[in-house]
Amino acid sequence: MAQQHLDPTDPTAGSSPRLAVPPDRRDPRVQGGTPVGEVLADYLRDQATEFLRSLRQHRETGAAAGGSADSVDAARALRRSARRISGTLHTFRPLLDTDWSEGMRPELAWLSGTLAREHAYAARLERLLGALNRLSGPTGFPTQTAGGSDIPAKGHLTIGAAKAGALLDRQLTLARTRAHSAALQALGSSRFHAVADSVAVLASEVPLTTAATAADLRPLAAAAQDRLIDAVAALPLLTAGHPYNAEALVHGLSADAAPHPQDAPWHQVRLLLRLHRYARECLYQEGVPSDVRLLGAGQALDRHRDAAEAAAAAASAARTPRIAPATAYALGVLHADQRHEVEAARFAFQQSWQKEAARTP
Repeated sequence: MAQQHLDPTDPTAGSSPRLAVPPDRRDPRVQGGTPVGEVLADYLRDQATEFLRSLRQHRETGAAAGGSADSVDAARALRRSARRISGTLHTFRPLLDTDWSEGMRPELAWLSGTLAREHAYAARLERLLGALNRLSGPTGFPTQTAGGSDIPAKGHLTIGAAKAGALLDRQLTLARTRAHSAALQALGSSRFHAVADSVAVLASEVPLTTAATAADLRPLAAAAQDRLIDAVAALPLLTAGHPYNAEALVHGLSADAAPHPQDAPWHQVRLLLRLHRYARECLYQEGVPSDVRLLGAGQALDRHRDAAEAAAAAASAARTPRIAPATAYALGVLHADQRHEVEAARFAFQQSWQKEAARTP
């Protein structure tokens, strides 16, 4: 498939240069219409302030397993600001003190990943149980009494679905509980306190290099965009256009529990899309509205990630020793269903991307 170098997100597509939405020339952070270092400093300070606000809210709303809605929202906001700080440090690293930024980025990634796991396990379980219910037909899971006499003879899928659901519930609930404990331990650790102290300093003082004061931020943001475009061009979009990708199913229930090799480039595009979005936020902040096409592409890749991880969880459960054949069968069907969801997400991303390519001169 020929590579098309285009701007998939800029509402001024066709204009030159890319990322050319002009900031307000009256803005003191802008010199001659060019966003400079102070724009970067303001964005990082804003995200650091949001990080500290979310941390305070998280502490005030408690940390019980499962958490209140306010606690869950606070944890999500904490992860969101940590990701934005880390991503911005990555994109604009030539303009920041090297030792400081390179030391802070992995710590923020550790924190964001640790806090994300509990929510991820809960969402994965909800997704898998919902899929099992859908695959079992309009009557849903059978009800099983102690003697098993209430299970209707509806075939292997429905018979095995209840036990498959119970197995997934045990495994993922245990994983979620452990993730919750790990998050609490992380938030009480000296490592986390060092991260929080660094972010608190960042809220008032951003360690820009001397050259950053007058440096144009747009070339670094454009480089992040180019990395995204190149990564999308390398995706097997023709394969993604087929609803049944048999190669993706062969790997799933093999003895190898490693992540599916087809998924990695798509996960990388998801990361690069996020970095591109953060770069736009930094440059234009309140000056450019959210791009619905960029949002749609990101949502498709989020669905891809969720379905891929759910399929891996179903395959892992199917490897449990000594499970009943009907349970293993139900988990196999569930795995295939989620791999088809992966393909659907890839196709949705392909359609969104190609539609934008056709729209752009």
